[in-house]
Amino acid sequence: MQCREHCAACCWVPHIQQPYYGMPNGKAAGERCVHLMDDDRCALFGDPRRPQWCNDFKAELEFCGASKEEAMQILTWLNDVSDPTKA
Repeated sequence: MQCREHCAACCWVPHIQQPYYGMPNGKAAGERCVHLMDDDRCALFGDPRRPQWCNDFKAELEFCGASKEEAMQILTWLNDVSDPTKA
Protein backbone atom coordinates (compact mmCIF):
# COMPACT_ATOMS: atom_id res chain seq x y z
CA MET A 1 0.00 0.00 0.00
CA GLN A 2 1.22 3.52 -0.76
CA CYS A 3 0.80 6.37 1.70
CA ARG A 4 -2.49 8.20 1.24
CA GLU A 5 -1.97 11.78 0.04
CA HIS A 6 -2.74 14.43 2.67
CA CYS A 7 -3.12 11.86 5.45
CA ALA A 8 -0.10 12.30 7.73
CA ALA A 9 -1.78 10.41 10.58
CA CYS A 10 1.58 8.80 11.33
CA CYS A 11 3.06 12.30 11.73
CA TRP A 12 0.47 13.31 14.34
CA VAL A 13 -0.61 10.31 16.38
CA PRO A 14 2.42 8.35 17.63
CA HIS A 15 4.56 9.20 20.59
CA ILE A 16 8.24 9.24 19.66
CA GLN A 17 10.27 9.00 22.83
CA GLN A 18 13.71 9.50 21.32
CA PRO A 19 14.92 13.05 20.66
CA TYR A 20 15.44 13.86 17.01
CA TYR A 21 16.37 16.76 14.80
CA GLY A 22 14.04 19.67 15.50
CA MET A 23 12.31 17.88 18.39
CA PRO A 24 14.90 17.55 21.17
CA ASN A 25 12.32 16.12 23.58
CA GLY A 26 10.84 13.69 21.08
CA LYS A 27 7.18 14.00 20.10
CA ALA A 28 4.16 13.54 22.33
CA ALA A 29 1.19 11.49 21.16
CA GLY A 30 -1.16 13.71 19.19
CA GLU A 31 1.48 16.38 18.64
CA ARG A 32 2.13 17.48 15.06
CA CYS A 33 5.70 16.79 14.00
CA VAL A 34 7.57 20.03 13.29
CA HIS A 35 8.76 18.57 9.99
CA LEU A 36 5.26 18.05 8.60
CA MET A 37 4.88 20.56 5.80
CA ASP A 38 1.66 22.38 4.86
CA ASP A 39 1.01 19.83 2.11
CA ASP A 40 1.17 16.99 4.71
CA ARG A 41 4.50 15.71 3.47
CA CYS A 42 7.61 15.14 5.55
CA ALA A 43 10.37 17.70 5.12
CA LEU A 44 12.87 15.05 6.32
CA PHE A 45 11.85 12.31 3.91
CA GLY A 46 15.10 10.74 2.66
CA ASP A 47 17.13 12.78 5.18
CA PRO A 48 19.35 10.82 7.61
CA ARG A 49 18.05 13.05 10.43
CA ARG A 50 14.57 11.55 10.02
CA PRO A 51 13.59 9.47 13.09
CA GLN A 52 14.07 5.73 12.78
CA TRP A 53 10.43 5.15 13.75
CA CYS A 54 9.36 7.13 10.68
CA ASN A 55 11.76 5.24 8.43
CA ASP A 56 10.45 1.91 9.73
CA PHE A 57 6.74 2.71 9.47
CA LYS A 58 5.15 1.26 6.36
CA ALA A 59 1.65 2.16 5.23
CA GLU A 60 -0.55 -0.92 5.52
CA LEU A 61 -4.31 -1.30 5.46
CA GLU A 62 -4.34 -2.64 9.02
CA PHE A 63 -2.72 0.58 10.29
CA CYS A 64 -4.03 3.11 7.79
CA GLY A 65 -7.58 1.89 7.17
CA ALA A 66 -9.63 3.24 4.29
CA SER A 67 -9.36 6.97 5.12
CA LYS A 68 -7.36 9.54 7.05
CA GLU A 69 -10.01 9.48 9.78
CA GLU A 70 -9.76 5.71 10.10
CA ALA A 71 -5.95 5.91 10.17
CA MET A 72 -6.16 8.44 13.01
CA GLN A 73 -8.49 6.13 14.97
CA ILE A 74 -6.43 2.98 14.40
CA LEU A 75 -3.09 4.61 15.18
CA THR A 76 -4.53 6.33 18.25
CA TRP A 77 -5.83 3.00 19.54
CA LEU A 78 -2.48 1.29 18.85
CA ASN A 79 -0.61 4.10 20.54
CA ASP A 80 -2.87 3.89 23.60
CA VAL A 81 -2.72 0.10 24.02
CA SER A 82 1.07 0.08 23.64
CA ASP A 83 1.66 2.90 26.16
CA PRO A 84 3.36 1.33 29.20
CA THR A 85 2.22 4.21 31.44
CA LYS A 86 -1.42 3.20 30.84
CA ALA A 87 -0.99 -0.45 31.84
